[in-house]
Amino acid sequence: MEKNKIKFIIDFDSTFIKLEALDELFNISLSSGSSKKNALKEFEDITSKSMNGKLSFSESLSSRMKLIKADRTHIEKLIKLLSRKISASVFRNKLFFKKYSEDIFIISGGFREIIVPVVSKFGIPAKNVFANTFTFDKAGNITGFDISNPLSKDNGKIEQLKKLGLTGELYVIGDGYTDYELKEAGIAHKFFAFTENVEREIVSSKADHITPNLDEFLYLNNLPMSISYPKNRIKVLLLENIHPDAVSIFKDEGYQIETVSKSFDEKELCKRIKDVSIIGIRSKTHISREVLDNANRLIAIGAFCIGTNQIDLGTALGKGIAVFNAPFSNTRSVVELALAEIIILMRKIFDKSNQLHNGVWDKSASGSYEIRGKKIGIIGYGKIGSQLSVLAEDLGMDVYYYDVIDKLALGNATKCNTLYELLKKCDVVTLHVDGKKSNTDIIGEKEFKSMKEGAVFLNLSRGHVVNIESLVRYLKNGKISGASIDVYPYEPSGNDEQFVSMLQNIPNVILTPHIGGSTEEAQKNIGNFVPSKIIEFINTGNTFYSVNFPEIQLPQFQNAHRLIHIHENVPGILAQINNILASHNINIIGQYLKTNEQVGYVITDIKKKYSQNVIHDLKKIPHTIKFRILY
Repeated sequence: MEKNKIKFIIDFDSTFIKLEALDELFNISLSSGSSKKNALKEFEDITSKSMNGKLSFSESLSSRMKLIKADRTHIEKLIKLLSRKISASVFRNKLFFKKYSEDIFIISGGFREIIVPVVSKFGIPAKNVFANTFTFDKAGNITGFDISNPLSKDNGKIEQLKKLGLTGELYVIGDGYTDYELKEAGIAHKFFAFTENVEREIVSSKADHITPNLDEFLYLNNLPMSISYPKNRIKVLLLENIHPDAVSIFKDEGYQIETVSKSFDEKELCKRIKDVSIIGIRSKTHISREVLDNANRLIAIGAFCIGTNQIDLGTALGKGIAVFNAPFSNTRSVVELALAEIIILMRKIFDKSNQLHNGVWDKSASGSYEIRGKKIGIIGYGKIGSQLSVLAEDLGMDVYYYDVIDKLALGNATKCNTLYELLKKCDVVTLHVDGKKSNTDIIGEKEFKSMKEGAVFLNLSRGHVVNIESLVRYLKNGKISGASIDVYPYEPSGNDEQFVSMLQNIPNVILTPHIGGSTEEAQKNIGNFVPSKIIEFINTGNTFYSVNFPEIQLPQFQNAHRLIHIHENVPGILAQINNILASHNINIIGQYLKTNEQVGYVITDIKKKYSQNVIHDLKKIPHTIKFRILY
């Protein structure tokens, strides 16, 4: 697109800046007091009516100016404030404004005294700013505005643009009804409704295109951007009631967000994932090979939990899709629940409470025990099991653990060489293993039979690792004196589905609906951790904490373009990448490589000027899985 062929007509209030400048001037000029809130609301209501086309601009301006009691010192304060309130996408695209400064015109119903000092920092000349002007008395107090200025009147923007007589195509970017009127009057060729700060339905409905930010406008018109892809085009699907913090973080990044309170089955997920770039799930949603085959635009998967067995990690990796989880965020919550349930089961508190609810007073110490001095057996000594080990020992328990991987004992914990050694010794047995298929029914008939008489059993890991029929049998014959189960072989997809289990209505059995990690603290931690890692991956290529990609922590890149090449791990790919770069006389600023058994991950930083043929050639390298450019 040639320079000077298009002229850009840009609004100031709620477009170039995040707010309405005149509203802020009124706010600054008001003294604090009980009436300030009401005065502000009255002023803002007048502004809103004008922006939505429900009040003529001239009436709105006159009404607001009658309310303002401000002077030059207030204007100076406002300019300092507005310099910090530039719209985010405007601020990050400073180079666009400087490059096309002569073709950019600010036409606003606001005031030059406010606008010129703000936009001049972006290279926009004062001669290209058309706005109202204040009138002042000798003391510097605002007395009104220049009523002869066409921009103070209805259809003022139309008259001003006619007077300018600009040639070429005129593109208008704004948030208000008066911006749309330029297109309606036939003066402007296209109107782009800018919705980054405020969206007015009546304005958006009349736009040639809704542009959630300046990046989208630049992308649509093939103009230079400061980022490689408009963030509003990155669609995020969050399932299973993921914490609002995650929604806010993704939204602040500029992504499209869709939230659903339940999980989807495979068929529904295949339909819903087609245009999704990021999906966030918890434990109930299964992302299978078939789902991934339908995920045409998927970049990353967020498991808002510890486990990732519900995701086909290998297929995701083969498609260049990074998976991130929250390995530490809810461990404390699970551990606290386990400890609470051990005490409740050892004291038979659950049954005592139910009896009392039914009017039965059973004050008895029979079958009620302290946990101090009891032996706890922890199966799975990972992040949760090891933390439980420390806290259980602090409460006076003797800790034993078993893990298929050699793990260092914490505190005075004793390692058991076999599962059966642990089962025979311990008064309490608690499961904290991962959900891989090989762990199916690791606790069944033989294992329950090997436990101590009257042992207490807990499963807060995955439902399929315990044979429920065997557990029920040993609960009913008294070999297992109590159990607490948080996970099940089949779990309802949402809160509206009925739960049915053989474990229901058995004495001294606590059933909880997979809430081991469901505390406000844990969900908040997860809701912050997982999005931050996904966003970092998308923005910089970092794969640190990814559960399937080669882990690499990259430095920040500046004044460069970052080329990300994901490929099958076969010999010679790095050499081919570098040969292509060399053939185009491109100097490498920085390069990073990490591989695993399945893929290679090459990140190359190069200077910004290069032929697009380079990109074509890199994408055509055999065994390429995915290629991205970041800047």
